[in-house]
Amino acid sequence: MAYVISDECVSCGACADGCPVSAIAEGDDKYEINADACLECGACAGTCPMGAIHEE
Repeated sequence: MAYVISDECVSCGACADGCPVSAIAEGDDKYEINADACLECGACAGTCPMGAIHEE
């Protein structure tokens, strides 16, 4: 199941730092997950202080 970053994202970058395959990058208004590169491991969800990352 793919992970997505919701509008609660405050662009802190914690998720990008926690991603083991660098599948997360800063977008226009929030960070975004590259679904093609994502391993669906959930590491990013555990690092987000806002709880903005969840399974789609």
